[in-house]
Amino acid sequence: MSKKKKTEVIEKNTASDSKAVQSKTYKKARKKINVRKILLLTIDILLIAVLIVLDQYTKYLAVIRLKDKPAYPIINGVLEFNYLENHGAAFGMLQNQRVFFIFVEVIVLGVIAYILYKTPAKKKYIMMHLMLSLIAAGAIGNMIDRIRLNYVVDFIYIVIINFPIFNLADMCVTFSTALLVLSLLFFYKESDLYFISFNQKKIRDVK
Repeated sequence: MSKKKKTEVIEKNTASDSKAVQSKTYKKARKKINVRKILLLTIDILLIAVLIVLDQYTKYLAVIRLKDKPAYPIINGVLEFNYLENHGAAFGMLQNQRVFFIFVEVIVLGVIAYILYKTPAKKKYIMMHLMLSLIAAGAIGNMIDRIRLNYVVDFIYIVIINFPIFNLADMCVTFSTALLVLSLLFFYKESDLYFISFNQKKIRDVK
């Protein structure tokens, strides 16, 4: 075998070994990402479950301790527990639209589930996981009430500003939605959200 051919064979073997190493490295990285993603989704599900249980338990306490009874002051003139059966949306808006609300909540939950599944397992997206999980927990908590009772149990009343009576699920949805909007405006860039874009290839190329 000539020296030139030997060199070509060595180069081919080196290239083949390099590809094999790259393939093995890629598979390991992919496996690590998948494990991390499964862990994040598991935490999401556990957080949602805990918040739903907490929401339903506080509503149960409201029913047995506040229903048909005077308001229970926590801070006089500022905050009190006051039982209310809400047939509308959060904070009493849009009364008697039960089927519509359940339909919207199912759509929202479907969108949240899709985004959580597609979200990369990176540190900068942990905040998004948290906020979406809170929104999902709040939506499910109130949806359970609408399906089971045909109304939502509210009991937290901020007297000092005469704010509409609300519950824990409303708080989860409202605060996390506000934080999500702020994070989308000031923290995440458009290129960070490539995973929910229909033009993923184009955004990746730009990125």
